[in-house]
Amino acid sequence: MRGHSLKLHHRRFRLAIRKNVFTERVTRYWHRLPREAVKSPSLEVFKERLDVALSAMVSLSRGCSVTALFGCPNPRQLSQRRGAISYDSSDQTALYIRMLGDVRVRSRAGFETERRGSHPYIDFRIFHSNSEIEVSVSARNVRRLLSFQRYLRSSRFFRGITVPNSSNILDDDYNGQAKCMLEKVGNWNFDIFLFDRLTNGNSLVSLTFHLFNLHGLIEHFQLDTMKLRRFLVMVQEDYHSQNPYHNAVHAADVTQAMHCYLKEPKLSESLTPWDVLLSLIAAATHDLDHPGVNQPFLIKTNHYLATLYKNTSVLENHHWRSAVGLLRESGLFAHMSLENRQLMESQIGDLILATDISQQNEYLSMFRSHLDRGDLCLENANHRHFILQMALKCADICNPCRTWELSKQWSEKVTEEFFHQGDIEKKYHLGVSPLCDRQTETIANIQIGFMTYLVEPLFGEWARFSNTRLSQTMLGHLGLNKASWKGVQREQLGSGDDVDPTFEEMDSDILPQEPRLS
Repeated sequence: MRGHSLKLHHRRFRLAIRKNVFTERVTRYWHRLPREAVKSPSLEVFKERLDVALSAMVSLSRGCSVTALFGCPNPRQLSQRRGAISYDSSDQTALYIRMLGDVRVRSRAGFETERRGSHPYIDFRIFHSNSEIEVSVSARNVRRLLSFQRYLRSSRFFRGITVPNSSNILDDDYNGQAKCMLEKVGNWNFDIFLFDRLTNGNSLVSLTFHLFNLHGLIEHFQLDTMKLRRFLVMVQEDYHSQNPYHNAVHAADVTQAMHCYLKEPKLSESLTPWDVLLSLIAAATHDLDHPGVNQPFLIKTNHYLATLYKNTSVLENHHWRSAVGLLRESGLFAHMSLENRQLMESQIGDLILATDISQQNEYLSMFRSHLDRGDLCLENANHRHFILQMALKCADICNPCRTWELSKQWSEKVTEEFFHQGDIEKKYHLGVSPLCDRQTETIANIQIGFMTYLVEPLFGEWARFSNTRLSQTMLGHLGLNKASWKGVQREQLGSGDDVDPTFEEMDSDILPQEPRLS
């Protein structure tokens, strides 16, 4: 009878997978097996394959990538968890805070749901309306094709047919075209939008994992590859895909740019593996859990994060704390000493906080002073860390230095995010923030001001520090893109469209206080 019962359970599992069905009843089948059978070595292998198959079914039902779920905790928990900040009651830092909807704060007593004081008439979930989440028919067709490919892979794995070179995660996860693109990941013309499509929306996980492997960080720091993958998946999940600009694709783009800077002769000759590790983690997490609005919006709506961080670098502090929480939750560096882990968290914070655009003039003045004195010594750990801060600042706002095809897409996305915030501000009579009014602003006007007052000064100083072919290429693209936007602006003026010269009326010392573009 027990043999017959075992075959029956196996048959039900295979039937569930074949029909792409996932129910509570299916999940209980395994626990109903006889204890003697569960202890069988063959069944332990079967259970491992079953776990993979069930994860695949969950991902199919959600329309997301199986590879994005491998190495994660319970897939159901993945859909329930969002922002992760570790809580320490000793210094009253925040933990496990969500930017949208209800907030969960982890204390030593456990989880308790509480609602923090925000603007009484605004629910932040309104930023992600149903119309933005709807999937087009063509996208659904592509998803069905990809889902079939994932089903085929999971079913073959379930039957015990191993994939060649299955020990190599890169070969297993990347399709041919994406893997081919990764061979040119150090090229400044790298198309992150195409790469994101080829990886089915997993550009941040795929690219960052590849860079960790390329720089030898996995071997040097003896990292568990599954923990690393789990960490990267959680990072990608905590970016809001509904944001037009501040999403996981932007994080992947910044990480790729950071890799290009790390390859520059001055840096590659002096950076340690520790420096490279901090740089890649900071780049991947620098906008983690970004709500799609700027700091002034959080302040004037009395958002709890603005109160928590005393209206100072609110978003950057939240990104940093969220990154620290994910590092602790994943246990990626649990094998390191407590002292090293605390040093890592602190230095990652220094890098992320440097991306605050309101601090642009301070960092730029300090950078310019060092270059004028010629006293930068990359053998000095503090000087190296400062250069990494400047490199991350450059990577964060490098979109105008890309080719026109890529730069134009980023310009449209960030402007749409600005305008979306402006629409909400109009709706609730909050006063529209500068650059956020779609009735008076244009993409061309915003981009010309952004390039003139923020991008050109920063990249001009970077070229003084590292006068390489890459620096000249970036400045060349910057000049061409600015000229292109001026051409667009002239056409708009000729057609009678109103162009509000917001940037031209602002003093450069005040400008960085405006909405972030990175």
